[in-house]
Amino acid sequence: MSFNFLSRFDTGRPAAADAPATARPPVPKEQAPGEDRQDAEDRTGFVTYSSLLDPKKQVIGYRMGWRPAAAGPRQPGTAARLKALGESVRHHFCRRSGWRMGNTVLFFDAAPGAISLDEWQGFPTQNVVLCWQAEDFLDPAQQPALTALREHGFGLMLCGAADLPEDKQLRELVTHFDVGAGDALLIANGRRGVAPGRRPIQLIATRMENWPQFEACAARRVPVLVDGSQGSPVVSGPRRALQPESLLIVALMQMLQRNEDVREIEAALKHDAALTYRLLRHINSPAIGAGVEITSLRHAVSMLGYSPLFRWLSLLLATSNVKVSPPFLMKKAIMRGRFVELLGQTLLGAAHTDNLFLVGMFSFIDQLLGIPMTDMLEKVQLAEPVQRAILERKGIYGPFLALALTCETDAGQAVALAEELFMSAAQVNAAHLAAMVWCQEIARVEAPY
Repeated sequence: MSFNFLSRFDTGRPAAADAPATARPPVPKEQAPGEDRQDAEDRTGFVTYSSLLDPKKQVIGYRMGWRPAAAGPRQPGTAARLKALGESVRHHFCRRSGWRMGNTVLFFDAAPGAISLDEWQGFPTQNVVLCWQAEDFLDPAQQPALTALREHGFGLMLCGAADLPEDKQLRELVTHFDVGAGDALLIANGRRGVAPGRRPIQLIATRMENWPQFEACAARRVPVLVDGSQGSPVVSGPRRALQPESLLIVALMQMLQRNEDVREIEAALKHDAALTYRLLRHINSPAIGAGVEITSLRHAVSMLGYSPLFRWLSLLLATSNVKVSPPFLMKKAIMRGRFVELLGQTLLGAAHTDNLFLVGMFSFIDQLLGIPMTDMLEKVQLAEPVQRAILERKGIYGPFLALALTCETDAGQAVALAEELFMSAAQVNAAHLAAMVWCQEIARVEAPY
């Protein structure tokens, strides 16, 4: 295990910069001199993640993963996977301007010999937790390495253990403790024995089989890791209806589709001052900004046209049911919209970006708003290629949505789907990670609500 015991994370140190989100995603770097070709291929794969939800179902972190692109008997080792994952994530989440993910904490699976501090200097260490299996964490030979990681500020999560270490020095290295599916005994063990004046160990439920299990963990104030295969929480009771704000947004979208006069659209929007304010905030935010300050709906139309307004209204629609929809679902819908847009814009061009975003976001709108997709598409009559992609995963936009969906789960079909679109794993990862950053920036706009 390689360590640089003298270097520390410097918040002023430039990190690797990436291309703007709207630029062509980077291609894989060329093989370095002397690098074994098989080793380079071993580091080719797709980024995956699970979301860490707090008891209010807000996203507070991600457990990052790596799905190797190559199939066959030879699979990359932990060190190769972690190196590839770390490089990809750092390239997009760390820029010269600093860390782009706010307070979000990232979790990475680690193992002996797989961590080199020299390769992880670009990360703000307070935002990174390295997850260690009990047999590795409790190995006396690993204590110097674990101590060095803590001294540098990295968090350490103990996974697969029935209790905290008996050794006091080793126990003090634990910042996070895996409580499985929220087992009561594991939770009790993780909360006892914390030294006076020491920050409590953060308990994490890493295995969730159903949403009632999540609610049980939430009642015990334990965050839960939720992967893309879990689906949405089941809402009991009568069939849900759109909230008043959502109804107004849908009405405005219908007016735009009918190309009604901007004065009539503006008059309808004035019925909700808060919505007007939010729309202008979105248009002027750095994440979506038009490059010039927009002061009114009429100004927005004159500068940009109806198509961008329709897109921004769809974005507001995703965040309108705040009293009903869990926050993580809103984030997922927005992230999917941006992911599909970034996947497709390089091949299809700028003229298709708004439709690509709508395909991604509206493919999740039924789960987000709690109404059937057919009902939603009757209210907002999207273009035929957009509807075909959402309903059938076919047409010009369908393959991009299919690729995004598999990357949200375990990326098992990503290789074949990416090859059909003549896209490399690096290009897919660039779009995926850029969408996560963009979604984080959108969240800042919505923060007061």
